[in-house]
Amino acid sequence: MNTIGRHFIVEASRCNPDVLNDIDRIESILVEAARQANATVVTSTFHHFYPQGVSGVVVVSESHLAIHTWPEKGYAALDIYTCGDTTDPQKAVDYVVSSLGAKEVVETFVLRGVEQSDAFTHVMTTSQEREDEGEKLAVVL
Repeated sequence: MNTIGRHFIVEASRCNPDVLNDIDRIESILVEAARQANATVVTSTFHHFYPQGVSGVVVVSESHLAIHTWPEKGYAALDIYTCGDTTDPQKAVDYVVSSLGAKEVVETFVLRGVEQSDAFTHVMTTSQEREDEGEKLAVVL
């Protein structure tokens, strides 16, 4: 399928609250995640909320990685989008959720900019749907 970009929307639960509240660590994790995905970092900006929580974005030539954290809930919302075929956003997702110590992860994967006649659309799947599809493929093979 011909697509312009790949977009992960991730719910990371039961994360380490100390990591979620550490602005320097969160920025370091997202910058390294961009590198793990083979993306080119352009800039980053992060903000620490009072009394807790961090929001930030790493702008990459191929698009962006963004995070919002709720340490009191052990939760982080991630948005990782890359365009082109030289990056692997799944590597960024895997690196971030591992670094946060997430015990439960739900991913929604969206193929963006899918050409359809003279317009564009998107195709969306959840991590469970992708696992189910992988199991079907394993049975066929």
